[in-house]
Amino acid sequence: MLFTDIDILDEHCVVRHHQWVGVRDGRIAYVGDKAPAPDAAAAFGEVYDGAGKLLMPALYNAHAHAPMTLLRGYAENLPLQRWLEEKCFPFEDKMTAEDCYWGTVLACAEMARFGVVSFSDMYYASEERCRAVLEAGMKANMCEGLVAFEEKPYAEYPICAQMEALVRDWHGAGEGRIRIDYNIHSEYLSTETVCRDILDIVRGTDLRLHIHLSETEKEVRECRERHGGLSPVEYFDGLGLFDVPVTAAHCVWLSENDLDILESHGVFVANNPASNMKLGSGFAPVPDMMRRGIPVCLGSDGMASNNNHNLFHDMYLQALIYKGAILDPTAVTPQQALAAATRVGALSQGRDDCGLIAEGARADVCVLDTTGPSWCPAPDPVYNIVYAGDGADVVLTMCDGQVVYRDGAWPTIDVERTKAECTARTARIIGEL
Repeated sequence: MLFTDIDILDEHCVVRHHQWVGVRDGRIAYVGDKAPAPDAAAAFGEVYDGAGKLLMPALYNAHAHAPMTLLRGYAENLPLQRWLEEKCFPFEDKMTAEDCYWGTVLACAEMARFGVVSFSDMYYASEERCRAVLEAGMKANMCEGLVAFEEKPYAEYPICAQMEALVRDWHGAGEGRIRIDYNIHSEYLSTETVCRDILDIVRGTDLRLHIHLSETEKEVRECRERHGGLSPVEYFDGLGLFDVPVTAAHCVWLSENDLDILESHGVFVANNPASNMKLGSGFAPVPDMMRRGIPVCLGSDGMASNNNHNLFHDMYLQALIYKGAILDPTAVTPQQALAAATRVGALSQGRDDCGLIAEGARADVCVLDTTGPSWCPAPDPVYNIVYAGDGADVVLTMCDGQVVYRDGAWPTIDVERTKAECTARTARIIGEL
């Protein structure tokens, strides 16, 4: 595809007007302020008229639980522990592998609609989730959820053999669109032995870790009681966990020493502003993290604690809420919020050639219609993207050069069947409770 005379958001989060962008063989092969030579232009295939459009990097959701689309609107207005114990856990206990498949297909359709091409997913039935992502033409970092209470070696847990099979059969599948991450759910759902064993597996490989970290005040308080005053960050640091690439979701309740540790190890922090507010967990200290150079990316979390995969909403919240929370209108800039949703998110997944509009990068892009009234006027369109724009402005989403959403249609997903399947499966599960 050749995008002609289109505005673009470049790698510096600056909007450049009247550009030409050529996509070939899954990558961006041309970026320039004039059309390529006629012979070169013909090789790109379809010509896309960029009038009234803005081309930007697609978004990367750094923390999700895709099958929880089936719980959308089910577990509402409850404190965290009641939300988990009375609603989420009983519902999830009834979910089958096929339920997880269809919930993931629905999540893929919703994310593609809002310009997201890749997500880091922590759940169960990983093979079915991988299959759903590949069929949708999208990308994901998948990890099988680990819950470990018994003080025994990781090898004695069934998930150990399951993870070995996932890495063998799925890591790098779809020309790299699927990556398998190891998972430690949290300090309170793991043991020291299991953590050390997983660290030994991941160290020295191209695998990564995905964890929940310091999400609630209660979690941190109880961790200190269990581990001689250590916070979850300090506890994991003492095990050497941050010596490998880690994406840590939430990181709401952090001390100065916790921040020092995350900074020194370059831990990726997946902020989930909508989920953290909805569950009353608090506000991650994102301005402090960014000031220190801690790489902050953006996650939706599951649909029981957010309700939508419109990552533009989360990007808006990340840019806005800290201004009020710490009484500083400069706390997080729109450029920082955009980077968190795009390039930093891609890097958190180990996708170094993704998340930017540049020659040689993978063609993960989305196109926004900028002709609506909320886009006018636009002396600097970057501010419109974050504060006035919305995922509903996305008219095209492309993953590795393949269109996965365009003008109300999903070329790779039967959306009507998916909606029917998910509606029926949610009704069945609720009926079984």
